[in-house]
Amino acid sequence: MSPALRGALLALAAFGVYSTHDVVVKTLGAHYSAFQIVFFVGLFSFPLITLLLMQDKTDGNLIPRHPWWSALRSFASLGALVFGFFAFSQLPMAQTYAILFATPMLITLLSIPMLGEKVGLRRGLAVLVGMIGVLIVLRPGSAPLSLGHLAALGGALAGATSSIIVRKIGANERSVVLMLYPMMLQVLGMALLMPWYYVPMPFEHLALNALVAAFSVVAGLLLIAAYRAAPAVVAAPMQYSQLLWAAFYGWLFFSESIDLWTGVGAAVIVGSGLYIVLREGRPQVSQNQPVSQNRWRLDAGPILRLGLWPRRK
Repeated sequence: MSPALRGALLALAAFGVYSTHDVVVKTLGAHYSAFQIVFFVGLFSFPLITLLLMQDKTDGNLIPRHPWWSALRSFASLGALVFGFFAFSQLPMAQTYAILFATPMLITLLSIPMLGEKVGLRRGLAVLVGMIGVLIVLRPGSAPLSLGHLAALGGALAGATSSIIVRKIGANERSVVLMLYPMMLQVLGMALLMPWYYVPMPFEHLALNALVAAFSVVAGLLLIAAYRAAPAVVAAPMQYSQLLWAAFYGWLFFSESIDLWTGVGAAVIVGSGLYIVLREGRPQVSQNQPVSQNRWRLDAGPILRLGLWPRRK
């Protein structure tokens, strides 16, 4: 088996696990607030991720070299989690994924003010087409926009912000620093909200939270293996297989179906996103290292896993 094929299969497996993770999140979201789910998933993830971070042998301490950017990224990562979890609890899975898949386009837009990049005509047109795809999915005017739609858009923006900051500071920050502070904010920040949002959980629901945490770690390890085996331009587009999982899981567990306009909009978004991801894989496109090939692939979000875990060498 060629390295490219092995990397693609590992990435497909990773995104399949992530989609299963999102089914559990959606199931829990019918009973609990996104804040409570994020808290318990973070609580169960902390020891698992800590064991992985202990493998980081890079010399240094836990003080960020870019404290303000690190703080902003921590809040962006937490926002991506909360918005994403809430969106999955409110919207059909396929519609949620379609909106969240706008993240590569938002990364391209944010790279202009935050990184000083110049976006050429082709990428600019790809972003415009992708935004049209989002409008097709949302269909403003034909139906009222819900908090779930706004949360999905917020999750895409927060995820894009987190990825852009990783691009900006990732070469100078240790992976343990990039991962540790968002995790601490996730647990401690949500703990402060528990007096208002906590609902007692039976053991089986606590176990589901632990399962979400385990799925996240397993999928992350599969992605690490995928990016070791194949270039990012091979592994990253596999994320769009989540639409197929969403269609299957939505039908199987939630009696959901994909309406015509969601399907059309999703196709437009995926096409635009694929073009951007593949074009960013060409080093001459940007003076900065593309997000899709950034070594520091760290995040804890359940959504669009582009720029989520470190591509370890």
